[in-house]
Amino acid sequence: MPKILGICGSPRKGATEYALEQALAGAGENPEIETETILLKGKKINFCIHCDKCIREEADRCTLYEDDMTPLYDTFYQADGYIIASPVYDMSITAQLVAFFNRFRASYTILKDNPQYFIRKTGAAMAVGGTRNGGQEMAIQVIHNFFHTMGMTVINGSMAGYAGASLWSKDKKAEGVKEDKFGIQNATDLGKKAAAMVSLIGGSSS
Repeated sequence: MPKILGICGSPRKGATEYALEQALAGAGENPEIETETILLKGKKINFCIHCDKCIREEADRCTLYEDDMTPLYDTFYQADGYIIASPVYDMSITAQLVAFFNRFRASYTILKDNPQYFIRKTGAAMAVGGTRNGGQEMAIQVIHNFFHTMGMTVINGSMAGYAGASLWSKDKKAEGVKEDKFGIQNATDLGKKAAAMVSLIGGSSS
């Protein structure tokens, strides 16, 4: 059964995790789709130093570090679609999510032999800001850039949520996001669309 992997880039439990849960619940309404969640909070993920050890050793994962990122590679590669969520930090994504993205330098080993490895994998993005217009779309663009770099098919949002789901926490954590009915609806709709597209495309090309 095709799987959508939800990845929460927040270092805390709160608004972004709750918002991602709503998107995955929307995706899970599709009986052809299963979902799984990765929470980056509390995980030790060393930052990539671009040493290219993984490339030289033709590995599909970092071989310099043995940390909490190591077991996440297989989970990531085996998924058919992704919904990645981040709180807005300085109009961008969190350091945790940046480190996660950067550690996929090793994916070059896959892509050089199979440039279309990710072509039938889909990616959707969402961001939660403390203010209504606090950089959510810029954070979403950073996530999209990761999808584009990997060669994935990017899923856009619903009406009035063109790039993805933008939510407003009012700096009240999950309770604030729950009050953002419009944002929650966009998150749910994004999950539904992600599931529909994974079903339509037919899952992994790997």
